[in-house]
Amino acid sequence: MTGSTAPTASASAASAGVLVLAGTPIGDVSDAPPRLAKELEAADVIAAEDTRRLRRLTQALGVFTTGRVVSYFEGNESARTPELVEALEGGARVLLVTDAGMPSVSDPGYRLVAAAVEKDLKITAVPGPSAVLTALALSGLPVDRFCFEGFLPRKAGERLGRLREVADERRTLVYFEAPHRLDDTLAAMAEVFGEGRRAAVCRELTKTYEEVKRGPLKKLAEWAAEGVRGEITVVVEGAPEAGPAELDADELVRRVQVREEAGERRKEAIAAVAAEAGLPKREVFDAVVAAKNAARAQGAGTGEGKGAS
Repeated sequence: MTGSTAPTASASAASAGVLVLAGTPIGDVSDAPPRLAKELEAADVIAAEDTRRLRRLTQALGVFTTGRVVSYFEGNESARTPELVEALEGGARVLLVTDAGMPSVSDPGYRLVAAAVEKDLKITAVPGPSAVLTALALSGLPVDRFCFEGFLPRKAGERLGRLREVADERRTLVYFEAPHRLDDTLAAMAEVFGEGRRAAVCRELTKTYEEVKRGPLKKLAEWAAEGVRGEITVVVEGAPEAGPAELDADELVRRVQVREEAGERRKEAIAAVAAEAGLPKREVFDAVVAAKNAARAQGAGTGEGKGAS
């Protein structure tokens, strides 16, 4: 008697479905890639960040969908991912779309992609509009090297800490931000990066009231304080290359503090900053000690020092 054999890994992979990550318009619906309509019609399952917005998109594109539509957003990502992986393993063509732009880029998608990769399932993409690249191109700032930082923390202290982590980043920085937090964020950037650091605030990209405001961070923060609406992408110039003559004692101390706050021991932080600045370690050490003594003296003078009554 011959027993049944389990399907091989290659046979299982061949019978499995495919996960399609599809970019959607960030504003102007006519920017939708032609393949998006075909994938919407062909999908067995459509996982959408907002099913109502998906319905408006299909109506605008004149597309009739036959696949099962499920919601897939931040609140249910973890719970729904296994269900979608099961559908993929069963041979379904699963289309993932978010409200705007590419899935996974500050939007739902990463968990599903990671789970599909772990199961060795096929994944493909329909490239589409991206607020990150669009803002970068419109900013007028260097585009040869850049990094995307997503949304900053909402709490002021955490936001400053995150900004300090990239204070010396030479690449152009790209952020997303909510309109009601924009003025605080730009003010924090001016504090950490310097008031004169160039930036661009890109608002309502590809929409009717699209606007790109360029200038130094201080001026942009003052402008944003008057109130800004719409979806926002902020592009910030990278840190300038500084030579030994350009770094004063305060800047040396600040760089050491940033490294210490990131977890480095003071000795290691001083050595790293000295290497960056092309200075003797002793010079950086002296600057740190002088700053510490000055702070201690100021604390004593205001009654906040050790032993104050």
